[in-house]
Amino acid sequence: MGEYYQLDDTMLALADPTRRAILARLAAGEARVTDLAAPFPISLNSVSKHIRILERADLVRRRRQGREHLLALNPQPLDAAAAWIEEQRALWTWRLAELDRILKEDTP
Repeated sequence: MGEYYQLDDTMLALADPTRRAILARLAAGEARVTDLAAPFPISLNSVSKHIRILERADLVRRRRQGREHLLALNPQPLDAAAAWIEEQRALWTWRLAELDRILKEDTP
């Protein structure tokens, strides 16, 4: 059951374009919180709230270096979400193919 809670957190985190942009930036490498916030037309506090949601989903890891907070992407929850999506796609592809087969058998 815990894997579904993590999937929920991952999907919630990915639902927002600002959070997706933060993850895209982190895909290029580790960054300071202030550097991540710079391109957004929102307050540092608002960006920090987005980052906390990403951390709750375990998509972002934080480490301290002196006074700086450095963030890095953790791709494992993305991999788990992609695997779940692929399982669902395969299941529905099979189900729809079966439905198509049944409908064609019933057609005179």
